[in-house]
Amino acid sequence: MSNATKTSIHRDVLGASALRPDGAAKVSGKFEFSSDLHAEHMLWGATLRSPHPFARIISIDLSAAYKIDGVEAIITAQDVPGKKTYGLISSDQPVFASEIVRYVGEPVAAVAADHPETCRRALAAIKVNYEVLSPITDAELAMLPSTTQIHPDGNLFRHQRIITGDQNLQGEIIVEATYEMGMQDQAFLGLEAALAIPDSGGAGVEMFVATQWLHEDQKQIADCLDLPREKIRITLGGVGGAFGAREDISLQVHCALLALRTSRPIKMQYGREESFYGHVHRHPAKIWIRHHATRAGVIQRIESRMVFDGGAYASTSAAVLINGVTHIQGPYKCLNATVDGYAVRTNNPPCGAMRGFGVVQACYAHESQMDKLAVACGLSPVEIRLINAMVTGDKLITGQVVESVAPVERCIRETDAIEMPAPLARNANALEIVGGSGLTSLPHNIVRGVGWGVSIKNLMYSESFDDFATARCQLQNGVVNLKFATVEVGQG
Repeated sequence: MSNATKTSIHRDVLGASALRPDGAAKVSGKFEFSSDLHAEHMLWGATLRSPHPFARIISIDLSAAYKIDGVEAIITAQDVPGKKTYGLISSDQPVFASEIVRYVGEPVAAVAADHPETCRRALAAIKVNYEVLSPITDAELAMLPSTTQIHPDGNLFRHQRIITGDQNLQGEIIVEATYEMGMQDQAFLGLEAALAIPDSGGAGVEMFVATQWLHEDQKQIADCLDLPREKIRITLGGVGGAFGAREDISLQVHCALLALRTSRPIKMQYGREESFYGHVHRHPAKIWIRHHATRAGVIQRIESRMVFDGGAYASTSAAVLINGVTHIQGPYKCLNATVDGYAVRTNNPPCGAMRGFGVVQACYAHESQMDKLAVACGLSPVEIRLINAMVTGDKLITGQVVESVAPVERCIRETDAIEMPAPLARNANALEIVGGSGLTSLPHNIVRGVGWGVSIKNLMYSESFDDFATARCQLQNGVVNLKFATVEVGQG
């Protein structure tokens, strides 16, 4: 770069794009993510997890684990000084299971030791005697009155019904189907990691952690430790992706408890397998949906029943469900609807936030229906969507008027106008093959398929959730100092 080019870039003035302060460190590999942090005299922490989806804990024997050299502390539910449970919406998830385990991977105990291998040996030495129970893994079965209640709060997190317009209207064309979506994991590259440093005398703890929600973490940790919130000081560690999974507590309380118990810094980090156990996932869902339409393809009424499997604990299932229910119509006009949504407790792993927050499941169902409706009406996938495209001023099935710009038709037309790529030659170079040649043993047999999908997504939260932010700005000698608690989570 010439000197003229260098001097022409002014990034320290208002209106200019600033360089990321962590940019150089990240591209050079020198940036410290949460898993890279260390402290003097640090111990390692690890969590013992249940191998059963549903079982009673008869006894826990820690004696053999305590005899292992290097083991400094072992904690269970009885060692939690404050609130024994946590959760974003409903505080129903135990810090450690004490009587019942409700999913494979539920924490039962945690150890602190001088080395990760010592932790592994200590966990293997802890003897837990279980009475194994029959797990309930089917959400439909979990809702039946005769089914065992997995938790004292019951098996139903939420039922939400939306009714609008004429409930007796029958369309000339009726298309219905049931769609099932499995669980998905965020699988972020930077796995869970935290470093907790206790204050002198155990009056508080400082934590560096990869998270999405600093203040929620602070509140829940403080409640479980029975400490004032100001005694829990959290600094955002380097985050290697989140995608919703870091909204919930994972290792934070365990790490802080071990730090206070040992009066030494504690580092905890998950491997990939434990990460799957340690955070929430996207909800599996079963969605029945029926569309009533005219022969010309105009949607007149929607009926739907949506069942979301929330797993063993509440997390954000109630909020995810309402997002799915309110988005089942998609970006299409509809004056009449009957929708029932259920978020259900099972003995599957807990589910919560993941990108789309319930809208992805709804989108899969309503867009599959649009393709079926197009066939039934003798229209193309583009024509059926243009006929029903929502515009500014239309009403959602909740009664909300769409006051913002709704360029659904424009989006569809401009996408449809994009020229299709040329057909692949049978002897195409591997780099030109869609998806890459490594995905099939016969790359020359790959064919290109093109499908349509149109969706809408709410901003912030549903149901008038009080979503706000605060910042502190100081101007001194022409320099702006800005303090805020926005969490930087990379590409998600």
